[in-house]
Amino acid sequence: MSSESDAHIVERLTGQILPSFALVATNDQPVDLATLSGRTVVYAYPRTAEPDKPSPAGWDEIPGAKGCTPQSCSFRDHAKELSAVGVDHLFGLSSQTTDYQKEAAERLHLPFALLSDADHRFKESMAMPDFVADDMRLFKRLTMIIDDGRISKVFYPVDAPAEDAENVLRWCRDNPRG
Repeated sequence: MSSESDAHIVERLTGQILPSFALVATNDQPVDLATLSGRTVVYAYPRTAEPDKPSPAGWDEIPGAKGCTPQSCSFRDHAKELSAVGVDHLFGLSSQTTDYQKEAAERLHLPFALLSDADHRFKESMAMPDFVADDMRLFKRLTMIIDDGRISKVFYPVDAPAEDAENVLRWCRDNPRG
């Protein structure tokens, strides 16, 4: 899918109705994004690093790969503000396993669950952009605002991960649910 332009990805995903199936969350609850009522924010990210383990070879040179921890921490730090502007549900999403994500959620003190798409079913059903590093198929970084199971807004590419939550907060404030 690398030949698809960024603008086309945004256009194709915006307005799309989410597929209905459960993703495993770090709180051990299944989450079906298609059935959540209200406004949901999902930020998809490549992977969080494991403490004391090196990143994949060339990681810092892959456009958009670096910055998962600052992005998650930014959403953590803005979670209450997002709730105050009408965000009912907030999740991070990666292709890492739930056990891997649990360590990151605990270490980063995230007040929201991370969702695992380790089998790539969600990513493939939505034709979301991805890339391969060290034989791992990973999400390209993007953020979706979902209203009642339909994507209202897509931020892609997310070039400044640490500013993603602020951009989402601004958009939600300027675009309240009807």
